[in-house]
Amino acid sequence: MIINLSATPPTSSSTSVISSSSLIKLLNSRSPKTHLSKSSLSFSTSFLSTNNNNQFFHQKRKNPHRKSDSFQSYAIPGLEFGALESAKSVLEASGVLAAIIIVHESGHFLAATLQGIHVSKFAVGFGPVLAKFNAANVEYSIRAFPLGGFVGFPDNDPNSDIPVDDKNLLKNRPIFDRVVVISAGVIANIIFAYTIIFVQVLSVGLPVQEAFPGVLVPDVRPLSAAARDGLLAGDVIRTVNGFELPKTGSTSVSRLVEVIKNNPGKNVSLRVARGDKDVEIGITPDESVDGTGRIGVQLSPNVKISKVKPKNIAEAFNFSSHEFMGLSANVVDGLKQTFFNFSQTASKVSGPIAIIAVGAEVARSNSDGLFQFAAILNINLAVLNILPLPALDGGSLALLLIEAARGGKKIPQEVEQGIQGSGIMLVLLLGLVLIVRDTLNLDFIKELFL
Repeated sequence: MIINLSATPPTSSSTSVISSSSLIKLLNSRSPKTHLSKSSLSFSTSFLSTNNNNQFFHQKRKNPHRKSDSFQSYAIPGLEFGALESAKSVLEASGVLAAIIIVHESGHFLAATLQGIHVSKFAVGFGPVLAKFNAANVEYSIRAFPLGGFVGFPDNDPNSDIPVDDKNLLKNRPIFDRVVVISAGVIANIIFAYTIIFVQVLSVGLPVQEAFPGVLVPDVRPLSAAARDGLLAGDVIRTVNGFELPKTGSTSVSRLVEVIKNNPGKNVSLRVARGDKDVEIGITPDESVDGTGRIGVQLSPNVKISKVKPKNIAEAFNFSSHEFMGLSANVVDGLKQTFFNFSQTASKVSGPIAIIAVGAEVARSNSDGLFQFAAILNINLAVLNILPLPALDGGSLALLLIEAARGGKKIPQEVEQGIQGSGIMLVLLLGLVLIVRDTLNLDFIKELFL
């Protein structure tokens, strides 16, 4: 699972990218066993809004029927991935992530089993097996590396006692049957995303936010530069070095972050609204290990949040559909930004550690935010996996289209193995690198080396 935490507003996403890869139909070059949908969840977060500590925030127009505004991420100096302070919130975020992977793989699994196709494995994670059990000739396992999951098929397994010409092996099924199995993971995530939004609409309503000038300070870390120089939780920063912060959340937060990062050890002048008074404060940002400034706060756009609930079931479907379409459009736009500006966004690509950190901060600050956090991850995974790239569901579909164009003549197994296997290895390598990097970027890890 890969996610893009970009500090700049999207013009158009992974992870996120999120860059998630459902590594589909893995024909492992080491082993001839067939695996379907190695889903490395990738996710682009130009549509995640993370107040400083990656606190989740949804900028939304007053009218809930209109298209949702972009989700954006704001990387606050020194608080890039949140503090992971609450074990409960970490477990909630991890549960969301695991549920999305399980739903995706369950789509493939059910599409195969309901058609009578043989399935041999269902795994969450990759690599060494941590725990497993067998039921109905299927091995269910949890594995060491939390980069996604896969469904395995016994098509080319030399240890299988199923005849190679068995009509219920995936490779022996008509192209349409295989298309259904490969597409089912994406379809499952789309259905799950819509269901999450629908439940949110019925249970807590949709968040509607009215923007005001300035940047809100929800929290100030003890012993930080902000605490030392007099900034308080609940303050609203109106100006920074004389620059008026407008009510456009992304512009205001990004501008403030830029000034703080660019001025380590230098005085930054703030005019703060505190209750009915305006207060002038001078803050000297501490210097982070990367040389940028940090003041130890959470920041968020200054908004008033209300909830809109539907009057009847028809309105609930209407609200849910508009919200789903708006979030989907934001995901697609975010992914476009990531792919078309990859040289600029590559450093923002992050993995499962960052996603869990963001989700934990969402859960800690506002449990309602987990609904949209989960919905966005599902949509992102679905959109990414449909792309015609090696190791993704879309890449496997592209190979099936080539097979169909060849009149049903199968692509040589070694060629398919080479294409899919190389893509899978790249995604796994990237995922492992990002796990290490994201872990080192966590605040409490950084502080160990200060």
